[in-house]
Amino acid sequence: MIDIQRLNEELKGLDAAQVLKKLTQIVNDPIVFSTSFQLEDQIITHFIATEDLNIEIFTIDTGRHFPETYKTWEKTLERYSNIKIRAYFPDTEDVEKLLTEKGPFSFYKSVENRKECCYIRKVKPLERALAGKAVWITGLRSGQGDTRQNVPLVDWDKKHQVVKINPLHDWTLEQVRKFINDNLIPYNELHDRGYPSIGCQPCTRAIKPGEPLRAGRWWWEQNAKKECGLHVQDEDFSNSVKINKLNINQENNSQTK
Repeated sequence: MIDIQRLNEELKGLDAAQVLKKLTQIVNDPIVFSTSFQLEDQIITHFIATEDLNIEIFTIDTGRHFPETYKTWEKTLERYSNIKIRAYFPDTEDVEKLLTEKGPFSFYKSVENRKECCYIRKVKPLERALAGKAVWITGLRSGQGDTRQNVPLVDWDKKHQVVKINPLHDWTLEQVRKFINDNLIPYNELHDRGYPSIGCQPCTRAIKPGEPLRAGRWWWEQNAKKECGLHVQDEDFSNSVKINKLNINQENNSQTK
């Protein structure tokens, strides 16, 4: 069991690259990093690759990414030939059942439907990716929105039972962009077209001047948390998915009577 308080003391005062390197020196258990090929993730991948760190990189392919995201994935492998990025996909039967029962755009119809889709395409694959792992590294920053304003360097993810490390938690967007440009790191060209946060293609749009950074995610939802469930610790997300599934079952039962 990793002592989080001691780990926090060990990493305090280190820059992001040093944090990652120190982790590999003091943690003997499996360490993984999840990338969605956004700006912050590309920086962490750069650190892992250039330092040749023993950290597994994985991504969740929901099956509904932008073509530009796949291009970024390919450019990343070309730039950093010493790394591999493991892909995790949603369960085929789950996706088939969802589309058969609700069609390809059920997520536009309600928040519950959207969370159900995110649960199938993102949360369940993440659970498989984190199984048996001790440390999960992410690209979360405190400046990414209201739901992330208190992101710490070291955290305990109770939901997935792993230590969560956010090396860029205190970076500003300006610092992120400067580092990307200074080091010629490949990045998703959608960032230059008004997409500060990039998810699935049907669920992401460019933001307008003055809008919050995550306003382009699930833009049709009003007064809803702009999260897909990957980084949610409370029970609201899980409960809404369970309720939605219960409603589906009830509808099916009523139709068979």
